[in-house]
Amino acid sequence: MTTWFKRNWQVPFIGTLFLALLIITFTEKTESQNDAKTYNIDATHSAVIFRAKHLGVSYNYGRFNDFSGSITVDETDISKSKIELEVKTASVDTANGKRDQHLRSPDFFNAKQFPVITFKSTKVSAKAGQANMLEVIGDFELHGVKKSITVDVEITGKGQHPRAGALIGFETTFDIKRSDYGMNYELKNVSDDIRITVSIEAAHK
Repeated sequence: MTTWFKRNWQVPFIGTLFLALLIITFTEKTESQNDAKTYNIDATHSAVIFRAKHLGVSYNYGRFNDFSGSITVDETDISKSKIELEVKTASVDTANGKRDQHLRSPDFFNAKQFPVITFKSTKVSAKAGQANMLEVIGDFELHGVKKSITVDVEITGKGQHPRAGALIGFETTFDIKRSDYGMNYELKNVSDDIRITVSIEAAHK
């Protein structure tokens, strides 16, 4: 009688223990997965700006009004984070309609043939000794030419909004040569060196 009781009592006990272990393992895995959060770019509170020198004298500024993307941040392992950005070239805006039309033409962005500028990160790492700074390597594609670039990215802030949810901000400024991307028109009058600033606010719900 005692042996029968022990044998039949152990079966449900072992089953319950196994189920508990499964729950714990699943919970730990889920919590680990939740360390990575994806934030969608809020273009209303973000900006993609560029700067070029005119006739070697003054800096002229422009922006793109249509862009989107996402940022995935893993707080426990920053190397698992990633950044993706897509900019519509036809949305170029320099506050001068005639100049904007020229910039959309084959002389510059050739917006019909190359409608987007893209950036996709391939490696994200923390900058040693610099709080809130990341080093991001990624593929930057402009005018149909793709090149790997490295940019320093500052995490400008984090917050919470009652409607938008969790917020995070990023900013980076970097330089390119437009001739590296096949944009060779009027290099004497419009600088080859172009400075790009990307300031992002993104939300996670």
